[in-house]
This record gives sequence, C-alpha cells and structure tokens, in this order.
Amino acid sequence: MAMASIRQEKIAGLIQKELSQIFRKEARTVCLGAMVSVTVVRMSPDMGLAKAYLSIFGSASKDEVFKNIQAQNKTIRHDLAKSTRNQLRRTPELMFFLDDSLDYADQINQLLKDG
Repeated sequence: MAMASIRQEKIAGLIQKELSQIFRKEARTVCLGAMVSVTVVRMSPDMGLAKAYLSIFGSASKDEVFKNIQAQNKTIRHDLAKSTRNQLRRTPELMFFLDDSLDYADQINQLLKDG
C-alpha cells in the first residue's frame, strides 16, 4: 500500500478532530449518550472518501450506537461540512467502521492475566 500523501494526512487529521467535536457535542442524540472516540481517519487518494474508525465506550450496546451513527451519516457530514467549510472545498463522503483494537487489547490482557 502506498504511503498516504501529506495532504491526505492533513485532511484526515482535520476530519478526525472535527468528527470528535461533533460526537462530543451531539453525544446524546448521535451517540445515544455513549462516548465515541475517532481513533483514526483514512482518506481515499482522491479525497472523496473518509473512512473513520470509531471506538465506543460507556454503552451497553455498541452495535446500537454504531447503527445510529451510520443512520445519522448525512447529518454528521452536514455538520462536518459546516465546520470545515474554510479548510475544505469538498466534504468527503463518510464511512464509519468500528475500531475494536481496544477490545482486542483488553482480550489479550485478560488472556495474559488468566494464563
């Protein structure tokens, strides 16, 4: 896989920061009261797509929160467009993924403890 360009990384960083703020502001409605952390954002080479990886804390039902975030994709993208209108000409499409690397780390820790 090719290295992401500096521009891709800058835009990914900007989107990660802005999405984090949107999830913090809209925690009750979009995140159903859960804490959602944007762990990484990867941009497509043409900057038309941002893949955002999310960690969800403080909710019994991560799937429900994740489904709600996906259902609110248009609203989230609209908020993102408003907050980045001075930096980005075009707001990329958003795709959300669950980042379960933290869950995975917890499982490994548990296995090591129990082992």
